[in-house]
Amino acid sequence: MPRSATIDRHTAETRIHLTLSLDGSGRGEVATSVPFLDHMLVLLTRHGFFDLTVQAEGDVQVDAHHTVEDLGICLGEAFKKAIGDKQSMRRYGRCTMPMHEALATVDIDFSGRPCLVFNVDLPKAKVGDFDVELTEEFFVAFCNHAGVNLHVNLAYGSNLHHIIEAIFKAFGRALDEATGSDERIVGVMSSKGKLE
Repeated sequence: MPRSATIDRHTAETRIHLTLSLDGSGRGEVATSVPFLDHMLVLLTRHGFFDLTVQAEGDVQVDAHHTVEDLGICLGEAFKKAIGDKQSMRRYGRCTMPMHEALATVDIDFSGRPCLVFNVDLPKAKVGDFDVELTEEFFVAFCNHAGVNLHVNLAYGSNLHHIIEAIFKAFGRALDEATGSDERIVGVMSSKGKLE
C-alpha cells in the first residue's frame, strides 16, 4: 500500500498544498515564496529519498515566519498521515552530516510524543532574505504535528548556510531510516504494543 499523503492548509496568512510519498526517489518540486526554505526542502527530499511537491503562498510582505511555521505543520501532518499505523516501521533514525566546516547530527523517534531539543546556537541573522531563527520554528511545528521526538545537535560550524544545510540533509537521512520497514518487527517497535 502506498505510503503517501496530501495536505491542504488555508489560513488568513498562508495557502499551502503539499504532497508526500515516503517511498519515492528523492524528487522535490518546491515553491514556497521563501527561496532559502525551498532549497532546504529540496535537499531534505533528495537525501531522504522522498517525493515531495509543495506550493505555498504566505504573507511574506510581513515576514516569512507564518509561511515557515505552517510548512513545518503541513510536513509534520503529511509524515504522520503517510506512516499510518507504524506497523514494522523502524521508528528511530540518526544521521551525522558534514557540510564543509559544519557538522550536525539529527536523531529522531516516531514515538507519537512531540519533543524538540535544538542545540544549535543561531544568531539573529539572515541567509539571503531568510531569518535563520526560523529554522527552529520550522522544527517545532514539524515535531508537534508529526508527533516525533527530535534532537538536533550542532558539533561545530561557522557558515550559517552550511550549518542549516547540514541539519536539513541529516534530517532527511534520519527520516528515511526511521520510516523504513524491517520485516523482523512484528506490530510496532514498542514493548507497550502502541506508539502514541
